[in-house]
Amino acid sequence: MNKVIIILGPTGVGKTGVSLLLAKKLGTDIISADSMQIYRHMDIGTAKPTPDERAMVKHHMIDIVGPRESYSTGKYIDAVVPIIEGLHRKGKIPIVVGGTGLYIKAMTRGIFSGPSADWSLRESLLDREKAENGSLYMYLGELDPEAAGKITPNDTRRIIRALEVSLKSASNISDMQKRFTQPLPYEFIKIGLSRDRKELYSLIEKRVDEMIANGLEEEVKNVLHLIEASSVSPLPSMQAIGYKEIAMYLQGGIPRDEAVRLIKRGSKRYAKRQFTWFRKEEGISWVDITGISDNSLILDRVCDIIETGYNMQIS
Repeated sequence: MNKVIIILGPTGVGKTGVSLLLAKKLGTDIISADSMQIYRHMDIGTAKPTPDERAMVKHHMIDIVGPRESYSTGKYIDAVVPIIEGLHRKGKIPIVVGGTGLYIKAMTRGIFSGPSADWSLRESLLDREKAENGSLYMYLGELDPEAAGKITPNDTRRIIRALEVSLKSASNISDMQKRFTQPLPYEFIKIGLSRDRKELYSLIEKRVDEMIANGLEEEVKNVLHLIEASSVSPLPSMQAIGYKEIAMYLQGGIPRDEAVRLIKRGSKRYAKRQFTWFRKEEGISWVDITGISDNSLILDRVCDIIETGYNMQIS
């Protein structure tokens, strides 16, 4: 069975650096598994690989849609399969890199193809939630208690999708996921990178400061200009950490310092959620890289796991 290597872990842990070295070592390409790096014009806040890094190793699934467009996990899988197959035909082992757990789960455990988005229905559901906070979660609990048990009450986007499936199908999302999920037909080598939480949070704070210094505010201004005529609300692209907070600041809702504080807090909370998600996944070989900043040393540890645990020779 053809192999696919997955380098996963929380935001800011150091996936990009080691994946570049591994891809060069194997002479292969990188496939992004980041649900926000798919958006064009959103570079700084999504921590995309730099132009130099992308010139060093070919990257896929980056800059594929505009910030006004929606994108689903199903579309992601449909786009990724031909890329993986193309690399396998060339005798290359694809390297998937990212922290979007749903994308990785869809590859390794499968995903069902539910009904397409109904924006009118979504708007009416949002109006219902605005009129009575928490009503959608209660509604989902009535229609699909199992789905409600897996979704947090404040995750409006996933609640609405689950309701949409229930209201537009003969079944609910929980039943459909059980019946129609099929993993992609590859041997997945899943390598997880982790750090001590205090160290990770420090790295996240530093990265947010660098994003601000590198022009995140101007980038958000540009994105807001690009989406200003959109009739869809809220846009998934503007739910990205960093963009929604800076947008609030630019629109006069909060001070600049508060926006930066919220970005740091949101990034740390996201990293914690990623850890929780990935810890539930089976078959991940974890590499603790606490205290290691040299990517070549991290690469050595990753290669050791791949060679010893998966009987794969890396030259």
